Amino acid sequence: MDSKTGFMHALKCRECGREYPLTANHVCEYDFGPLEVVYDYDRIKRTLTHAAIESRPKSMWRYRELLPITGEPTVGRQVGFTPLVKADRLAARLGIRELWVKNDTVNYPTLSFKDRVVSVALSRSKELGFKVVACASTGNLANSVAANAASAGLQAYVFIPSDLEQGKVLNSLIYGARVVGIKGHYDEVNRLCAEIAGKFGWAFVNVNMRPYYAEGSKSLGYEIAEQLGWRIPQHTVVPMASGSLLTKVHKAYQELAKLGLVKATPHRMHGAQATGCSPISTAQKAGLDFFKPVKPNTIAKSLAIGTPADGFYALRVMSETGGAADDVTDDEIREGIRLLAECEGIFAETAGGVTVGVAKKLIASGRIPADESAVLCITGHGLKTLDAVAGHVGRAAEIKPSLREFEALTAHDDHPLVNA
Repeated sequence: MDSKTGFMHALKCRECGREYPLTANHVCEYDFGPLEVVYDYDRIKRTLTHAAIESRPKSMWRYRELLPITGEPTVGRQVGFTPLVKADRLAARLGIRELWVKNDTVNYPTLSFKDRVVSVALSRSKELGFKVVACASTGNLANSVAANAASAGLQAYVFIPSDLEQGKVLNSLIYGARVVGIKGHYDEVNRLCAEIAGKFGWAFVNVNMRPYYAEGSKSLGYEIAEQLGWRIPQHTVVPMASGSLLTKVHKAYQELAKLGLVKATPHRMHGAQATGCSPISTAQKAGLDFFKPVKPNTIAKSLAIGTPADGFYALRVMSETGGAADDVTDDEIREGIRLLAECEGIFAETAGGVTVGVAKKLIASGRIPADESAVLCITGHGLKTLDAVAGHVGRAAEIKPSLREFEALTAHDDHPLVNA
């Protein structure tokens, strides 16, 4: 490994291909295209083998050659390698032969996939000498930046829409971060953060540090392939906010194939959005390669980005792989949350309800064939979005401490009270 660049080669514009040094930079000065990290795959291939990976601790950093840091990780060493659950009961309910759930509701430390991207962004920020880190967030990212910055001794500022779920606000405040609520939607928060990043020179994980930050999402794809016995799943359903997660999971599959760690097999990437904020799925269903910005109106606030930065690239990946997108209403989101919880004991936040609900539609329509296999990416814990389901899951029964009252309560239940 090169002590100055690690296994990275450069930052490269995704539009014109111009290369830039590995600094805190996210946009091409010529055509304003987004920058992406490119790697020296020939060097990586000499060190990254099945045996090497499997000998390492079970975290996302077991694939460290493919992640954009120059040395050992300094933030979030325990992040990742979350369970891949074989979801037979949910498969039966959705009508598919085989179904897996990638369960990032138990990710460390803040119960969402954002811990992956943040551990990469903050590790790289420390390598570049930053002392203050920040983000624009719809909630989960704010929680993760606050927690991981606290553990790393970094000062943190998080900027959020002021109408965010209170659980997510409290989950950022508790770590001592400076939390700033903006009276506007996420796209307005993001625009302000771009101005602040330019003026104050902080490490904004999803602004000037975005090329490194986004690469952390690839670890989800690496883990899925390894946990499936080093193979690429036929179908992967991914929730879309900016669209970045879908593109990066696909990039992970491509990289593993390029390195000979998996066989390059046909696979389809499918995107899931909420109907109240569905610019990417609306475009995909209309057969367009561009999207129209929208104003979000959905309970799935973690996906409420009306102008998705990677929307164009997500559309391209779905087109290239033969995938599809769909969206679900608020009621369908709640139904998806309940279905996953009742079938598999996994309580997902609203984004998880979106993923399950869209998978249900894609299977019912045949866009995911019933005789094939799929992986659902569940990205955050339901304890973060209790407001979305409160009042929609029934009420606890109340009785006196009396056996007679309990027997009366359960007299019409459809299951036996005593084991046969």
